[in-house]
Amino acid sequence: MTLWEIGVAALQVIAHRLQRMALAGPLPGAHDQREFIRMGQEKADAFTESLMAMGQAMGASVLAQDVRPWLSTMAEGMKPVHRRVTANARRLSQR
Repeated sequence: MTLWEIGVAALQVIAHRLQRMALAGPLPGAHDQREFIRMGQEKADAFTESLMAMGQAMGASVLAQDVRPWLSTMAEGMKPVHRRVTANARRLSQR
C-alpha cells in the first residue's frame, strides 16, 4: 500500500512541477526558483533519511538475530520517502 501511495503522489508532484516549469519559462520568478531548488534538496534529504532508517533497522535486526531483516529494512527505508512525497502532493495540490 505504501508503494502504491508513493507512486500516485509522485505522479501528482511531477505533473504539478512540470506544469510549473513550463509556465515559468526561461526566467522563473523568486517563488518558482525556491520551489525548483527545493525539488533537489528534498531528494537528497529523503535519500539520507532513508539510508539512516535502513541502517537502524538493519542494526536492530542483527542485534535481534533476525534471519529476515531485508523486508523490515526496506519498509523503514521507504517511510521518509512516503512522508515527503505525500506531503508534497498535498502541499502542491492546494495551490
